[in-house]
Amino acid sequence: MRIDIVLAWPHRCEAWAVDVPEGATLGDALVQAGLDAEALRARGVDGQAIHGVRAEADAVLHAGDRIELLRPLVVDPKQARRNRAAR
Repeated sequence: MRIDIVLAWPHRCEAWAVDVPEGATLGDALVQAGLDAEALRARGVDGQAIHGVRAEADAVLHAGDRIELLRPLVVDPKQARRNRAAR
């Protein structure tokens, strides 16, 4: 089954497409894409999600799933709103 993996940056996006067998996990898909723990750290990845819902490496995938690699927040969203409102 085909799984898409994406990592979004402010003005660009990295994407991988991998084929994994039925019953594969999120961790299996990352390994298949060549994204081991060191590669994820180098890209600043803080976690992962499946269709926007945070997930762990043992989450079982389904055909057509999209894994999103998450980066840490630069600023708290509430504080960012306060800063914009203050301007």
